[in-house]
Amino acid sequence: MDKPQTPSTAPALTDAPVAASQPTPAQAAMAPPAAPHPSEAHAAAPPPAAPLTRAQHWERTRRLTALLLALWLLTTFCAAFFARELAGLSVFGWPLSFYLAAQGASLVYLAILAIYAWRMRRLDKEYRA
Repeated sequence: MDKPQTPSTAPALTDAPVAASQPTPAQAAMAPPAAPHPSEAHAAAPPPAAPLTRAQHWERTRRLTALLLALWLLTTFCAAFFARELAGLSVFGWPLSFYLAAQGASLVYLAILAIYAWRMRRLDKEYRA
């Protein structure tokens, strides 16, 4: 038969809270980092940039326009200038210069328009901010 437990052998039942065990260094390394306190999160963020002045906005607009116009001119000039040398190479039986003029240059022009629209939207938002 089972031996009755005496007070010295019985588990102690108390109302005291059980102390949490400290994590081992390996457990601490694997634990996700604690989220920063909301007041600390705002302190770490950089301050918002001041809105652009009208002169800065137009300077950046002119620089972007000049850069993209130079890319447009370079694309147009190179496709026409190197057409004779590229005519010797063929892709699927067609001269490479045909592909550059028909598809390549058109894709570059489309990219120029997309870059201009994207960058001008950002510049205008910075100016209005």
